[in-house]
This record gives sequence, structure tokens and C-alpha cells, in this order.
Amino acid sequence: MERFETPGGTVRWTRSGAGSPVVLMHGTPFSSYVWRDVAAALADRHEVFAWDMLGYGQSEKRAGQDVSLGTQAKIFTSLLEHWGLDEPAVVAHDFGGVVSLRAHLLHGARYRRLALVDAVAIAPWGTSFFRLVRENAAVFERLPAHLHEAIVRTQTATASRPGLRAEVLDRLAQPWLGDDGQAAFYRQMAQADQRFTDEIEPLLGSLNLPVLVCWGEADEWLPVERGKDLASRIPGARLRLLPGAGHLVQEDAPAALTATLLDFLAT
Repeated sequence: MERFETPGGTVRWTRSGAGSPVVLMHGTPFSSYVWRDVAAALADRHEVFAWDMLGYGQSEKRAGQDVSLGTQAKIFTSLLEHWGLDEPAVVAHDFGGVVSLRAHLLHGARYRRLALVDAVAIAPWGTSFFRLVRENAAVFERLPAHLHEAIVRTQTATASRPGLRAEVLDRLAQPWLGDDGQAAFYRQMAQADQRFTDEIEPLLGSLNLPVLVCWGEADEWLPVERGKDLASRIPGARLRLLPGAGHLVQEDAPAALTATLLDFLAT
């Protein structure tokens, strides 16, 4: 993966394919790895960019980092400038939703169109476990390594309705293991303040670009009603529901998601 230096550390990113540019954004506790199959399909028609947010995946993790959603939005705005992208299409999942929306609504990033996939964008959000960690992050950081790994694997697995293959769960868990990974796992939760969505909720009605809201009907992290609510707040937004898919729709319904995105990006 390529490198992009930020004040808070190195961000890693990758590019593939050729054509009109599309940027893929992950959420938590994931990385750009979740987009691998969709990215490969999109790359037949598009130049596809994917990145690991600061403190996630292969990007740098270190003590004292600001990995808040506000900072990620500023980094993304700078990344677009680094890539020389003026108006790419953006596809954003989970935390990627609020990051992409803040970059657009608060920092002037311009998009040709925006797809919000099971996206964090309106309150309330966060599972009960997420809220528990946010209130007790210092305690969780001191857990024995084997207990921490069990938590990471168990929590991540709940993002899929049919269940994740063992090798996929291994890849999703790996960045969060070890001393640096464990601290980073709880750091990003501790800094995930709802104010970052509260600040943009009143601005959703001002969005003036084609928007797709795509949601797994069986999402247990962000119920489908949240997706319907989000679509209703954005003028002209399309709503596409994916039956049987949980929060991690890239794993649960990759073919349906890819077909939906190809159709949206082509129009």
C-alpha cells in the first residue's frame, strides 16, 4: 500500500483500475480489506481508491493519536487533494459515512455522487458494547491479550448475519492484536463522540448531489429503520435494501452490493 503522511501518523492507501474515480471508505472495527471483492469488480470500469483510516488496518497506530471522526474527515479532505481528485464518487460504510459527510459538508470536499452503506450518520448509533467501552476504555486497554482477542473476534463476528468465514475473521481481527493494536482498538471507540454526527445532521437536507442509501435488512448494529430515516432526510436519495444482509454487507451480500453500486455509479 502507498503512504500518506499526516500530523498524527502514516495513512496507507491503494489504487487499482482505470476510469472515473471511486473512493471506498471503511468503518469500525474494519479496514479497507472489507472492500477487496467490491473493489476488484469496480476496477473493471473505474479507478478505485481505498484507504485505511488513521489508527486502523495497516495505517499507523500509536499512543496519544487523535483518531476521532473529525480528524478522519480532515485527513480524507487532504487525501483527495493528494490524489488530485476533484469530484470522485464516494462509497462510504459505517464510520466512513460520517467521515465522508463531514468532509463534504464542513470542509468543502466535492463528490460526483455519494453512496452511504449502513452508514453512521444520524443519532443514536453504537452498540451497547461500543458504549460500554467508550465509558471504560482505560479498563479494556489493560485486559489480558487472550481476553482482548476473544472480544475483538466475538464483536466483529456480530456484524455479519450469516457469519464470517474463519480466514476473513482472522484478517479483520489481526490489526487489533498485540500491544499497539489492543490500545488502538479501544482508543478509536473512546474518541467516537456522537457530537461528530450531531454537527452534520441539520445539514443533511442541504446535500445537492446524487445519493444512494444502501442497507442490510438484517443489520443488528444499525437497524434498517435508521437507513430509511437517513434516506428520508436527504433530498432525492435512493434507498436500496439488501435482504438477509447484516451490517457487514460487503461480506454478506457482495454480489447484490456490487450490482447496486455499479448501477448507481453508471447513472
